[in-house]
Amino acid sequence: MPEISEIAAPFPGVFYRRANPDSAPLAEPGQVIAVGRVIALIEVMKMFHEVQSAVAGKITEFCAEDGDAVAMGQIIAKIERQS
Repeated sequence: MPEISEIAAPFPGVFYRRANPDSAPLAEPGQVIAVGRVIALIEVMKMFHEVQSAVAGKITEFCAEDGDAVAMGQIIAKIERQS
């Protein structure tokens, strides 16, 4: 059975999957990523903060949509860990 890791919002703010509206998403479901990969941004008071993966693996889903307000600790993505 695969081990799933959850990435939580480190603080409250607005969740974004793109660096700007015209760019491609920072990461996509199904994509294999390395530790430290930026997968999203959270905007707090007009400042953007990178959300990085603490594990390597395949992104199975995003639990928030672009522009959603997220609370601190809210799960924003799930990753199937790879050994």
